[in-house]
Amino acid sequence: MKIGIKNELLLLNLLAFLLIIVIVFLPSNVLRIILGLPFVLFFPGYVLMAAFFVKKEEPSILERVVLSFGLSIAVVPLIGLILNYMPWGIKLESILYSVASFVFIMSVIAWLRRRKLVEEERFSIRFHLRLPGWGGSAWDKVLSIILVLAILGALGVTGYVIATPKVAERYTQFYILGPEGKAASYPRDLKVGKESRIMVCIVNHEYEAVSYRVEARINGVKNNEIEPIVLEHNEKWEGEISFVADVAGENQKVEFLLYKNEEAEPCLEPLRLWINVAE
Repeated sequence: MKIGIKNELLLLNLLAFLLIIVIVFLPSNVLRIILGLPFVLFFPGYVLMAAFFVKKEEPSILERVVLSFGLSIAVVPLIGLILNYMPWGIKLESILYSVASFVFIMSVIAWLRRRKLVEEERFSIRFHLRLPGWGGSAWDKVLSIILVLAILGALGVTGYVIATPKVAERYTQFYILGPEGKAASYPRDLKVGKESRIMVCIVNHEYEAVSYRVEARINGVKNNEIEPIVLEHNEKWEGEISFVADVAGENQKVEFLLYKNEEAEPCLEPLRLWINVAE
């Protein structure tokens, strides 16, 4: 049996589509790295070359490969720069879909330009995979069955490894930002009875769902808390927590403590601010 792909542009788009499926349904695995590297470093430049140079006598295959890497390094940052000024910004999903769209659009342009040429003048790379057929002796059929079972077994093992990745270190990220969402402009000089706010950020890397509680203390006395904050693995939460100083004085300590599940003790060292409170 013979499987053939007559157009390398089709193969590139199939691999790009496969990468999207892998990233959407398998958040962390080796396959996304294997597909992601050529997707970023090779595919964009290759389809751009294919759109401009459609004839066989134009750049050789080796020249196309070398130029494809160079053009990809130029195209992908340019896409990122454009995304930076878009509402959705630079994120994994926006980069993924933008580069995939670029690959698809350039592939369509290259395909349309190639159609205008006679087949003998078109540049294309064809891929063929020959699989053992059912003709021949009984021994050939047995070997074919063994080969198919071996391939299925390898795919099964690969799927198992991907679906059950090795658990790395378990930890939680916990940090505070100023009211504007930046690591600056923290409240310093306050007045008695006036409410102040800061941003609290939590990122769960515990490989399981965790319920968090954030507590604010001033000079060791509980002032406010937020609960429950339930996060899945790799999920991030950002929210505001307010506190009100009731006593005037300088260099008062404000602490933010993070509790995990039903634990009585904080799971991390407290985060601290020092404030001056006036009447």
